[in-house]
Amino acid sequence: MRSPQFTRTYFVVVFLALVLLVSAAPRTPAQAAQNRGSQSTATAGTSSSQIARGKYLVEGVAMCGTCHTPRTDSGGLDQERWLDGASLWLLPAHPTADWPLKAPRLAGSPAASDEELVRLLTTGIWKTGDHLRSPMPQFRMSREDAEAVLAYLRSLTPHAGD
Repeated sequence: MRSPQFTRTYFVVVFLALVLLVSAAPRTPAQAAQNRGSQSTATAGTSSSQIARGKYLVEGVAMCGTCHTPRTDSGGLDQERWLDGASLWLLPAHPTADWPLKAPRLAGSPAASDEELVRLLTTGIWKTGDHLRSPMPQFRMSREDAEAVLAYLRSLTPHAGD
């Protein structure tokens, strides 16, 4: 018969192994393909840790996919068209003349230079000199975080035809 200490240690080790296994595995085939694509299309001078940091910021903090990814018929985010731009699903509480109808594509090569995008993410000011329109948050990221976000976005491959 095994001692209680051995049994407890065994269960802790098995539990930790399961947690690591589940957290390391992609949740869907689309995410697995996206992860493979982002690793293979990284630009020169961009580290995998910088891309990983950018992915964390885009997906876990800024939640960019909420507006910039099309939705499926069931209302979920379309993982096959991640950050490819989408019709906005929310409306302002009060009529707003300048309310955007579509969130632009972010995957691949967003419509600005690297420096313009870093400026946008650190100051909230677009390349035209204007502040971003609602509902886009006015981010004030550090330069390092903004560059990580840019590295992640540039590592993605936009959906064909976009």
